[in-house]
Amino acid sequence: MRKSPAIGGHDRRPSFWVYGVLVAVILGSFFPIWWSFLIGSQDATAINKNGMLFVPGGNFFANAATVIDSIPFWNALMNSIIVSTAVALSVVAFSTLAGYAFAKLKFKGREGLLVFVIATMAVPTQLGIVPLFIVMSNLGWTGSLWAVIAPGMVTAFGVFWMTQYLKDALPDELIEAVRMDGASMIRSFWHVGLPAARPAAAMLALFAFIGTWTNFFWPFIVLDPGSPTLPVALQQLQAAFYVDYSLVLTGVVLSIIPLILVFVVLGKQLVAGIMQGAVKG
Repeated sequence: MRKSPAIGGHDRRPSFWVYGVLVAVILGSFFPIWWSFLIGSQDATAINKNGMLFVPGGNFFANAATVIDSIPFWNALMNSIIVSTAVALSVVAFSTLAGYAFAKLKFKGREGLLVFVIATMAVPTQLGIVPLFIVMSNLGWTGSLWAVIAPGMVTAFGVFWMTQYLKDALPDELIEAVRMDGASMIRSFWHVGLPAARPAAAMLALFAFIGTWTNFFWPFIVLDPGSPTLPVALQQLQAAFYVDYSLVLTGVVLSIIPLILVFVVLGKQLVAGIMQGAVKG
Protein backbone atom coordinates (compact mmCIF):
# COMPACT_ATOMS: atom_id res chain seq x y z
CA MET A 1 0.00 0.00 0.00
CA ARG A 2 1.44 3.35 -1.04
CA LYS A 3 1.96 5.78 1.75
CA SER A 4 0.29 9.12 1.21
CA PRO A 5 2.43 12.24 1.54
CA ALA A 6 2.24 14.09 4.84
CA ILE A 7 -0.04 17.07 5.06
CA GLY A 8 1.87 20.31 4.76
CA GLY A 9 4.85 18.67 3.06
CA HIS A 10 6.82 17.81 6.22
CA ASP A 11 8.24 14.63 4.60
CA ARG A 12 9.44 16.38 1.47
CA ARG A 13 13.20 16.38 0.95
CA PRO A 14 14.88 19.74 0.36
CA SER A 15 15.45 20.53 -3.28
CA PHE A 16 18.82 20.70 -5.03
CA TRP A 17 18.78 24.49 -4.81
CA VAL A 18 18.45 24.40 -1.02
CA TYR A 19 21.53 22.23 -0.73
CA GLY A 20 23.33 24.45 -3.25
CA VAL A 21 22.62 27.58 -1.21
CA LEU A 22 23.73 25.85 2.01
CA VAL A 23 26.99 24.71 0.40
CA ALA A 24 27.61 28.23 -0.95
CA VAL A 25 27.02 29.75 2.51
CA ILE A 26 29.34 27.22 4.17
CA LEU A 27 32.10 27.80 1.61
CA GLY A 28 31.69 31.56 1.83
CA SER A 29 31.94 31.42 5.63
CA PHE A 30 34.96 29.11 5.59
CA PHE A 31 36.89 30.96 2.86
CA PRO A 32 38.26 33.83 5.05
CA ILE A 33 39.67 31.28 7.52
CA TRP A 34 41.22 29.26 4.70
CA TRP A 35 42.65 32.36 3.04
CA SER A 36 44.18 33.51 6.34
CA PHE A 37 45.79 30.08 6.80
CA LEU A 38 46.96 30.09 3.18
CA ILE A 39 48.77 33.42 3.55
CA GLY A 40 49.96 32.58 7.06
CA SER A 41 51.67 29.42 5.80
CA GLN A 42 53.87 31.43 3.41
CA ASP A 43 56.70 33.88 3.93
CA ALA A 44 56.82 37.49 2.79
CA THR A 45 59.06 36.69 -0.19
CA ALA A 46 56.68 34.04 -1.58
CA ILE A 47 53.69 36.36 -1.17
CA ASN A 48 55.38 39.24 -3.01
CA LYS A 49 56.69 36.94 -5.75
CA ASN A 50 53.69 34.75 -6.48
CA GLY A 51 50.76 37.07 -5.76
CA MET A 52 47.68 34.83 -5.75
CA LEU A 53 48.33 31.61 -3.81
CA PHE A 54 46.30 28.43 -3.93
CA VAL A 55 48.53 25.88 -2.15
CA PRO A 56 49.57 26.18 1.52
CA GLY A 57 53.26 26.64 2.24
CA GLY A 58 55.31 25.07 4.97
CA ASN A 59 55.99 28.10 7.18
CA PHE A 60 52.86 28.25 9.32
CA PHE A 61 54.42 26.84 12.50
CA ALA A 62 57.54 28.98 12.05
CA ASN A 63 55.35 32.05 11.59
CA ALA A 64 53.29 31.04 14.63
CA ALA A 65 56.46 30.84 16.74
CA THR A 66 57.49 34.28 15.49
CA VAL A 67 54.08 35.73 16.38
CA ILE A 68 54.21 34.25 19.89
CA ASP A 69 57.71 35.65 20.42
CA SER A 70 56.96 39.07 18.93
CA ILE A 71 53.93 40.00 21.06
CA PRO A 72 52.76 39.19 24.61
CA PHE A 73 50.70 36.36 23.13
CA TRP A 74 50.06 34.16 26.17
CA ASN A 75 49.26 37.13 28.40
CA ALA A 76 46.89 38.51 25.75
CA LEU A 77 45.28 35.08 25.30
CA MET A 78 44.65 34.74 29.03
CA ASN A 79 43.25 38.28 29.19
CA SER A 80 40.86 37.52 26.33
CA ILE A 81 39.70 34.30 28.01
CA ILE A 82 39.11 36.07 31.33
CA VAL A 83 37.30 39.06 29.81
CA SER A 84 35.17 37.05 27.35
CA THR A 85 34.14 34.47 29.95
CA ALA A 86 33.31 37.08 32.59
CA VAL A 87 31.29 39.18 30.15
CA ALA A 88 29.41 36.16 28.75
CA LEU A 89 28.43 34.93 32.23
CA SER A 90 27.37 38.37 33.46
CA VAL A 91 25.39 39.14 30.29
CA VAL A 92 23.48 35.88 30.63
CA ALA A 93 22.80 36.41 34.35
CA PHE A 94 21.64 40.03 34.17
CA SER A 95 19.84 39.72 30.84
CA THR A 96 17.92 36.66 32.02
CA LEU A 97 16.86 38.44 35.22
CA ALA A 98 15.79 41.54 33.29
CA GLY A 99 14.10 39.48 30.58
CA TYR A 100 12.14 37.53 33.19
CA ALA A 101 11.00 40.76 34.81
CA PHE A 102 9.94 42.39 31.54
CA ALA A 103 8.25 39.23 30.24
CA LYS A 104 6.39 37.97 33.32
CA LEU A 105 6.20 40.64 36.02
CA LYS A 106 3.57 43.36 36.03
CA PHE A 107 4.85 46.76 37.09
CA LYS A 108 4.15 50.35 36.15
CA GLY A 109 6.11 51.67 33.18
CA ARG A 110 7.22 48.23 32.01
CA GLU A 111 6.54 48.79 28.31
CA GLY A 112 8.09 52.25 28.25
CA LEU A 113 11.21 51.08 30.06
CA LEU A 114 11.62 48.16 27.65
CA VAL A 115 11.30 50.51 24.68
CA PHE A 116 13.95 52.76 26.23
CA VAL A 117 16.32 49.81 26.68
CA ILE A 118 15.83 48.73 23.07
CA ALA A 119 16.29 52.31 21.85
CA THR A 120 19.78 52.43 23.36
CA MET A 121 20.82 49.93 20.70
CA ALA A 122 20.52 52.73 18.15
CA VAL A 123 23.19 54.84 19.90
CA PRO A 124 26.64 54.31 18.30
CA THR A 125 29.24 52.94 20.69
CA GLN A 126 31.74 55.59 19.65
CA LEU A 127 29.57 58.36 21.13
CA GLY A 128 30.06 57.00 24.64
CA ILE A 129 33.80 56.38 24.49
CA VAL A 130 34.92 59.74 25.94
CA PRO A 131 32.53 59.82 28.95
CA LEU A 132 33.16 56.09 29.53
CA PHE A 133 36.91 56.68 29.58
CA ILE A 134 36.45 59.54 32.05
CA VAL A 135 34.40 57.28 34.33
CA MET A 136 37.01 54.52 34.19
CA SER A 137 39.76 57.03 34.88
CA ASN A 138 37.93 58.40 37.94
CA LEU A 139 37.46 54.85 39.21
CA GLY A 140 41.14 54.12 38.67
CA TRP A 141 40.39 51.22 36.32
CA THR A 142 42.28 52.39 33.22
CA GLY A 143 44.77 49.71 32.27
CA SER A 144 42.78 47.11 34.20
CA LEU A 145 40.64 44.31 32.81
CA TRP A 146 37.73 45.65 34.88
CA ALA A 147 37.57 48.59 32.47
CA VAL A 148 36.74 46.14 29.68
CA ILE A 149 34.51 43.80 31.70
CA ALA A 150 32.29 46.31 33.51
CA PRO A 151 30.81 48.18 30.48
CA GLY A 152 29.78 44.90 28.83
CA MET A 153 28.22 43.14 31.82
CA VAL A 154 24.72 43.66 30.43
CA THR A 155 23.53 44.54 26.93
CA ALA A 156 20.29 45.90 25.53
CA PHE A 157 20.30 43.13 22.92
CA GLY A 158 20.59 40.51 25.66
CA VAL A 159 17.65 41.96 27.58
CA PHE A 160 15.52 42.10 24.43
CA TRP A 161 16.55 38.57 23.41
CA MET A 162 15.64 37.02 26.76
CA THR A 163 12.43 39.04 27.08
CA GLN A 164 11.10 37.84 23.75
CA TYR A 165 12.08 34.24 24.42
CA LEU A 166 10.62 34.02 27.93
CA LYS A 167 7.44 35.77 26.85
CA ASP A 168 6.56 32.81 24.60
CA ALA A 169 8.45 29.88 26.17
CA LEU A 170 7.30 30.27 29.79
CA PRO A 171 3.54 29.99 30.49
CA ASP A 172 2.09 32.41 33.03
CA GLU A 173 0.08 29.55 34.54
CA LEU A 174 3.27 27.73 35.52
CA ILE A 175 4.58 30.76 37.40
CA GLU A 176 1.25 31.26 39.14
CA ALA A 177 1.20 27.62 40.22
CA VAL A 178 4.67 27.90 41.72
CA ARG A 179 3.77 31.13 43.53
CA MET A 180 0.62 29.54 44.93
CA ASP A 181 2.79 26.76 46.37
CA GLY A 182 4.59 29.39 48.42
CA ALA A 183 7.67 30.04 46.31
CA SER A 184 9.12 33.56 46.34
CA MET A 185 9.70 35.48 43.13
CA ILE A 186 13.45 34.76 43.21
CA ARG A 187 12.80 31.07 43.85
CA SER A 188 10.28 30.89 41.02
CA PHE A 189 12.84 32.46 38.72
CA TRP A 190 15.54 30.02 39.81
CA HIS A 191 13.44 26.85 39.55
CA VAL A 192 11.12 27.78 36.65
CA GLY A 193 12.35 30.78 34.69
CA LEU A 194 16.03 29.87 34.48
CA PRO A 195 15.51 26.27 33.23
CA ALA A 196 13.05 27.53 30.61
CA ALA A 197 15.56 30.18 29.48
CA ARG A 198 18.46 27.76 29.11
CA PRO A 199 18.39 27.37 25.28
CA ALA A 200 18.24 31.12 24.66
CA ALA A 201 20.80 31.75 27.42
CA ALA A 202 23.23 29.33 25.76
CA MET A 203 23.02 31.18 22.45
CA LEU A 204 23.29 34.56 24.19
CA ALA A 205 26.42 33.38 26.02
CA LEU A 206 27.94 32.32 22.70
CA PHE A 207 27.12 35.66 21.06
CA ALA A 208 28.51 37.60 24.03
CA PHE A 209 31.68 35.51 24.16
CA ILE A 210 32.42 35.94 20.45
CA GLY A 211 31.56 39.65 20.46
CA THR A 212 33.85 40.30 23.42
CA TRP A 213 36.64 38.10 22.05
CA THR A 214 36.75 40.00 18.76
CA ASN A 215 36.29 43.47 20.29
CA PHE A 216 39.19 45.76 19.42
CA PHE A 217 38.16 49.41 19.76
CA TRP A 218 37.54 49.82 23.50
CA PRO A 219 40.32 47.48 24.76
CA PHE A 220 42.76 49.29 22.45
CA ILE A 221 41.90 52.59 24.13
CA VAL A 222 41.69 51.61 27.79
CA LEU A 223 44.27 48.81 28.25
CA ASP A 224 48.03 49.12 28.57
CA PRO A 225 50.12 47.92 25.60
CA GLY A 226 51.90 45.45 27.88
CA SER A 227 48.68 43.75 28.98
CA PRO A 228 46.28 43.76 26.01
CA THR A 229 43.60 41.41 24.80
CA LEU A 230 44.42 39.21 21.82
CA PRO A 231 43.03 41.42 19.00
CA VAL A 232 44.92 44.41 20.41
CA ALA A 233 48.11 42.38 20.72
CA LEU A 234 47.85 41.30 17.07
CA GLN A 235 47.81 44.95 16.06
CA GLN A 236 51.39 45.19 17.35
CA LEU A 237 52.50 42.95 14.46
CA GLN A 238 52.02 45.86 12.05
CA ALA A 239 55.09 48.06 11.71
CA ALA A 240 54.89 51.75 10.86
CA PHE A 241 55.95 51.43 7.22
CA TYR A 242 55.78 47.71 6.48
CA VAL A 243 53.22 44.98 7.18
CA ASP A 244 54.23 41.32 7.01
CA TYR A 245 50.86 39.84 6.08
CA SER A 246 52.07 36.29 6.64
CA LEU A 247 52.66 37.07 10.33
CA VAL A 248 49.48 39.13 10.70
CA LEU A 249 47.25 36.43 9.21
CA THR A 250 49.02 33.73 11.18
CA GLY A 251 48.07 35.68 14.28
CA VAL A 252 44.50 35.88 13.00
CA VAL A 253 44.36 32.10 12.61
CA LEU A 254 45.77 31.62 16.12
CA SER A 255 43.12 33.96 17.51
CA ILE A 256 40.34 32.02 15.74
CA ILE A 257 41.41 28.59 17.05
CA PRO A 258 39.92 29.13 20.56
CA LEU A 259 36.57 30.11 19.03
CA ILE A 260 36.58 26.98 16.85
CA LEU A 261 37.31 24.89 19.95
CA VAL A 262 34.35 26.50 21.73
CA PHE A 263 32.08 25.49 18.84
CA VAL A 264 33.50 21.96 18.74
CA VAL A 265 33.14 21.42 22.50
CA LEU A 266 29.81 23.17 23.03
CA GLY A 267 28.19 22.80 19.61
CA LYS A 268 26.21 19.65 20.38
CA GLN A 269 25.04 20.99 23.73
CA LEU A 270 23.91 24.27 22.14
CA VAL A 271 22.00 22.54 19.34
CA ALA A 272 20.46 20.06 21.78
CA GLY A 273 19.36 22.90 24.05
CA ILE A 274 17.83 24.83 21.18
CA MET A 275 15.94 21.78 19.89
CA GLN A 276 14.74 20.94 23.38
CA GLY A 277 13.43 24.45 23.84
CA ALA A 278 11.76 24.37 20.43
CA VAL A 279 10.01 21.06 21.21
CA LYS A 280 8.83 22.28 24.61
CA GLY A 281 7.61 25.55 23.07
